[in-house]
Amino acid sequence: MMRIAGLAAALFLFATPLGAADDPCAVPEYITKVEGALPQTAKAIKSGNLNVLIFGTRSSTLPGTEGAKNAYPARFEAALKAKLPKANVSVTLEIALAKLTTDMATQLKELVALRKPTLVLWQTGIFDAMKNVDQDQFRAALDEGIAAVKAAGGDVILINQQYSPRTESMINIPAYAEVMRSAAREADVPLFDRLSAMKYWSEQGTFDFTAHGADKGKLAERVHECFGKLLVDLIVDTAKPTKTGFSRQ
Repeated sequence: MMRIAGLAAALFLFATPLGAADDPCAVPEYITKVEGALPQTAKAIKSGNLNVLIFGTRSSTLPGTEGAKNAYPARFEAALKAKLPKANVSVTLEIALAKLTTDMATQLKELVALRKPTLVLWQTGIFDAMKNVDQDQFRAALDEGIAAVKAAGGDVILINQQYSPRTESMINIPAYAEVMRSAAREADVPLFDRLSAMKYWSEQGTFDFTAHGADKGKLAERVHECFGKLLVDLIVDTAKPTKTGFSRQ
C-alpha cells in the first residue's frame, strides 16, 4: 500500500507544473511552450525600444473605475517593464467592439501602418465562433492580419478565445481555436493558448469560472493578472532572453 501511495504521489508531482503549489498562474509546459518567432521584438529589445500594440475585444478590459489598471494589458505592461528595466517600453490598447476577424484584419492594416508597432498581441476569434463564421473565411482573415503586421515590420502573437464552462457545449470554440493554431504555425508566429490555460485552471480547481457577482469580478482580476504574466513569459522564452538582455529579477 505504501508503494502504491508513493507511486501516486510521484506521478502527481510529475504532472504538476513547477511552482504550481505557490503560483496560481502556473500551467503545464505543453500550454506555455510555443512555436513561432519574434525576430523584430528581439531586435527592439536589444536596441532598448519596444512598442507593443494590444488589439482585442472587450474582454481585454474589466469593468469599474479600477478596471483599466487591473485588466491584462496594464498587468502585461507592468510585468514587461519589470523584465526590461533599462528599455523604453510602450504598450497601447485598441479595442474592436464585437467585430469579426475579417473586420479586425482590415482595421489592423490601418493600425500597423499608422503606429508601426514592434509587436502586436492580436486577440480574436470569439465572435467568429459565436456567429459560426465559415472557418475558411476565418482562416483567410487571420492570414491577412498576420501578413499586414509583418509587412509593416512587426511581429504578432495570436491570442485565442477564453474558456467558459457555461458555453462549452453551446459554441464550437475548439474548432476555431484549432484554425488559429494552424494559422500561427504556418505563419511561424506564436500563439498564446489562453483557452487551454483557462480550461486547465478550471479542471484543477484553481479558478471557478462559474462565479457570480463580486466573486466574478475578483476572479477576473486574478485571471487577467495571470494573462499578463504568462504573455511576458512567452515573449521572454521566444525572444531568447540570454541574447536580448531581459532581466531575470
